[in-house]
Amino acid sequence: VIRLTLGDTLDITLINDKSNKHSHSIDLHAAQVDMLNEFASVSPGHRKHFRFTPRYPGVFLYHCGSMPMVQHIARGMYGVVIVDSRHYTRAYPKPDREYVLIQSQYFANAEDYRAMTENRGWSATMINGKVFHYDPLHAPNVSKVLTALPGERVRIFFANANINGVVSLHPVGGVWDHVYANGNPENMLSGMQSVVIPVAGSATLDLVSPKDRPTNNLIIDHNMGADMRGAATLLMNMPGADPQAGKGENILIR
Repeated sequence: VIRLTLGDTLDITLINDKSNKHSHSIDLHAAQVDMLNEFASVSPGHRKHFRFTPRYPGVFLYHCGSMPMVQHIARGMYGVVIVDSRHYTRAYPKPDREYVLIQSQYFANAEDYRAMTENRGWSATMINGKVFHYDPLHAPNVSKVLTALPGERVRIFFANANINGVVSLHPVGGVWDHVYANGNPENMLSGMQSVVIPVAGSATLDLVSPKDRPTNNLIIDHNMGADMRGAATLLMNMPGADPQAGKGENILIR
């Protein structure tokens, strides 16, 4: 996760070790640059440096752009850039906690990139790189979940790094209080049951739990094929929630 404030300049240095057998590049969806220059592949033993200043707030995917790009994304060469607005407003209130969720497809045969382009051979859905990463309901050995105190505003920065699958994000037992398409505070919707997030798209979503009692929400991709294969995240709203969870560097639970 890369995080900066609107107006900040981001310096990028891409180093490709000479022991590597493949060229690599970086495609930053937050950048407005000459893609034939800044996003050009870097050969083994070489490096590239460039900088850019994001013009829009939001949540933006980045990934390896060298061919076969689909194979590199499927192997986990992706992440997000969060560009924060300079000010909180009534329409974009300050959250109590924040979490990053990145959804992606798992292909057991990472060499068959042609199958990936045809959406064949994927067997699981990952959240932040693991199947049922934060869901002890479906994976009893899971030890990590998202937590918050009852009544807190929890902000989810969500990015869709699937190869082919559109996401329908739904909080079981809740309603999205505010939704910001692409994470931009100007693109607001309210009271949403499910939010469609395209491939290589994103959203910022706020969930506010009841104040008077502990509750739980299961954040799922309501495309059942994805949900039952790993796209489920448990948010526990409970007294005694870790005061550091969802704050600072703890917005991506490892």
